[in-house]
Amino acid sequence: MKNYRILFVCLGNICRSPAAEGILKKKIKEEGLEDNITIDSAGTGGYHNGALPDSRMRHHGARRGYKFDSISRKLSQNDFERFDMIIAMDDSNYHNIMRLAPDLEAEKKVYRMVDFSVNYGHDHIPDPYYSGADGFELVLDLLEDACEGLLDKIKKGEL
Repeated sequence: MKNYRILFVCLGNICRSPAAEGILKKKIKEEGLEDNITIDSAGTGGYHNGALPDSRMRHHGARRGYKFDSISRKLSQNDFERFDMIIAMDDSNYHNIMRLAPDLEAEKKVYRMVDFSVNYGHDHIPDPYYSGADGFELVLDLLEDACEGLLDKIKKGEL
């Protein structure tokens, strides 16, 4: 199996991208693929550099058996060299990532998280930061589905 280095990106790197990171880490561990897939997360804004994920996201994730413990950092141009795939949570972040891409080859590494959705028709992963519990649960549902779709494509060699 080919090795993959995947970076999930949202705005502040405290809700969606660290949740996607934690969900996919758990899934690859269950499948015994830790040696083949490296995962990280970042934000297009550096608002929360050095912070743990939002406590509400950690709480909702823990109820589903996830541990969200990554430390927030800002996306850098070096990430285009370090990662094979850079996956944005929404169009705003997608466009910010594309503006930072140094060349056309780097742009080919950028995807939208919803590109991997199987059971949902959402056009983005909504930011739950200003929502209640339902917003966090919806994001986790969407991320679980898209992470499953992403992992399936990886295992089939489609990426």
